[in-house]
Amino acid sequence: MKTVIVGGGVVGLTSALELAQRGHEVTVIEAARCGAGASHGNAAKIAIAESTPVPAPGVLLQGIRWMLKPDSPLSIRPSLAPDYLRFLLRMATHCNARDFEAGLDLHLRLGEDANDLFDEYQAQGIDFEMHDRGVLLAFETRERFDEHCVSLPAFEAAGHHPQILHDDDVREAEPALSDRIRHGLFFSADRQIEPDSLTQGLLKKLSDLGVVVRENTSIGRFVRSGDSVTAVVTSDAEVITTDALVISAGVPSGTLARHLGQSIPIYSGKGYSIDYSPAPIQLRTSLTLEDARVAVTPLNGMLRLAGTMEFGSTDDNVNEVRVDAIRRAAQEAFAGWGDGRGEMAPWAGSRPMTPDGLPVIGRLDSVKNAFINSGHSMLGLTLAPGSARLLAGLMTDGSSTLPDELLARVSPNRF
Repeated sequence: MKTVIVGGGVVGLTSALELAQRGHEVTVIEAARCGAGASHGNAAKIAIAESTPVPAPGVLLQGIRWMLKPDSPLSIRPSLAPDYLRFLLRMATHCNARDFEAGLDLHLRLGEDANDLFDEYQAQGIDFEMHDRGVLLAFETRERFDEHCVSLPAFEAAGHHPQILHDDDVREAEPALSDRIRHGLFFSADRQIEPDSLTQGLLKKLSDLGVVVRENTSIGRFVRSGDSVTAVVTSDAEVITTDALVISAGVPSGTLARHLGQSIPIYSGKGYSIDYSPAPIQLRTSLTLEDARVAVTPLNGMLRLAGTMEFGSTDDNVNEVRVDAIRRAAQEAFAGWGDGRGEMAPWAGSRPMTPDGLPVIGRLDSVKNAFINSGHSMLGLTLAPGSARLLAGLMTDGSSTLPDELLARVSPNRF
């Protein structure tokens, strides 16, 4: 079966891997360079400990309060665009405890095999940088710590039992922390992956499997015959015939789906990251500074800071005010941070967000041979292997790694 995958980020490439291993003749079409978008600038970790969906009780109200605070962790840029307003209103309906808990459960189910699947990739000869340092969720205030602990029963039910730390025990777990950090939750199973090495490893494996990868190639249009897609026409007028289509293009996935007659609300949630090489400090573990919502990930020869969520942006330009807030969080959290020497150019990029905070995986109603695997928000790296395996099962023999009630929650036809 000929299959065209539109999108060469980590979700698209893992989907290509799973399908190629099931006998599909796969072509990947990427508008820029594979892995150069959100897959490049993410927090560089398998974040099971941070699998909570973005829509949470009170989150949009907090965003509105922060609208006049340009360095806040969450920013909502005002817009009168009708589609964007509908997206925010839909998100507001999911900012309740019931949907939040159900979304967390789904993410934990979809990501429960992430470590095993990445181990499997390496066993197949896919070469990439991975570490097993766990993650320490670090809190300045008891209020923020207690707020986060409300969701612990869901993690424990899924088999994740964090170590609870206070005061000196926090700094024993990570000696580089300052006295400002008073509370912590240490999840030992979380890992760290350097994302560019993963992209290159996947591309090498895909080449060995005969997958064709077309970079710097955008989609001009889709050719349909009845209720099926028969070809993809590139912007330079090349016609690529296909038996099946997978949309896995991050934020543009929503627009591509509309070209096939289906409305799927995927919008940008802009994030930032800063790399330091050499690292200004040596860390025992990776962390998330929960009060500032900043991830801190040590990798080989470097350190990455990543954070903020900015709704309403239409570009990937770097906002220095928001980058300064990320820097300041590190300066305050680590006793030996100093002047942060080794800093490289900051990165900004768009993450694909959905109003209910859940990914979109499955067959489109509008076209019988078109599928989508997108909308993973800040969990693309964590959920990519599980999502790819789920999609491949649906496309080959109709099997699913999720029960029907959870499969319906990620279906593109739920909107």
